[in-house]
Amino acid sequence: MPTPGPVPDLGPASGPLPALGPVPVPGPGPDPASGPRVGSVGLVGGLVRACHPVPAAGVTLFAGALAAAAGRGAAGTALTAAAVAAGQLSVGWSNDRADLRRDRATGRRDKPLAAGALPAVAVTRAAVGALLLCVPLSLAAGPLAGTAHLVGVGAAWAYNLRLKATAASWAPYALAFGLLPAFVTLALPGRPWPPLWLTGAAALLGAGAHFANVLPDIADDLATGVRGLPQRLGARRSAAVAAGLVLASTACLLLGPPGRSGPYARGLLALTCVLLCAAARAGGRMPFLATMGVAGADVLLLLVLGAGLG
Repeated sequence: MPTPGPVPDLGPASGPLPALGPVPVPGPGPDPASGPRVGSVGLVGGLVRACHPVPAAGVTLFAGALAAAAGRGAAGTALTAAAVAAGQLSVGWSNDRADLRRDRATGRRDKPLAAGALPAVAVTRAAVGALLLCVPLSLAAGPLAGTAHLVGVGAAWAYNLRLKATAASWAPYALAFGLLPAFVTLALPGRPWPPLWLTGAAALLGAGAHFANVLPDIADDLATGVRGLPQRLGARRSAAVAAGLVLASTACLLLGPPGRSGPYARGLLALTCVLLCAAARAGGRMPFLATMGVAGADVLLLLVLGAGLG
């Protein structure tokens, strides 16, 4: 049996080993607390989508139109719209920031902050910046008018941060909407307070909007521990409450102004009641759609009647 020979000497290496140099250390990644890094265009687009643009634009346009109808003039109308826009932006951004954990838990991919497309710190700064801008814009209409608007904005922030999950969840909506006509009229010559029927109609409309707005999200809210009054009542009863509040707002607008509560107004109120009841019997999305339709008609009535405030 042959024995293996000696291991041959392969000789020295063909060349020196290459210098590897220092091991690169990766730079710090994005801070999880601040969110992803996005470009300026993506940041602006994300902030626009995170501010709840449709309701923000709707409330701003309504406030501007009410100011114009009441006789605030071009400058006063623009100032009113700017103050309300700043307040609405702050409310929309603070809402998404406060709901971040809940929105992620329920997979809200339609919200850029919850979807990870927007840094949380950017939304926080935007909300605070808009709120700070809202203060001088509101007070420029006068101390009383400005205070009325800032109280309403403060109520909306209180809803976002705490009251949303309590049985008093409706109160910030009623207060904020109810004070909006005061923001307009208290800036007029003589600083008149709006008539009670107008304040009541706006407050009832705001509370009704809260119940209607929550309806599509009740299941997700309950899953994440949000137990406002609509969530406690359930979808069916909340839909009925929303319709009742909007109908009460309509009654204030049709029967409240002196000299306008004739047969025409009473007939229109009865027709509105019949339509809401028919929608409730139809079920599905009809109660929600009917309630929102009547709410839209109430907004138009508010604007028409606002022409007599100046």
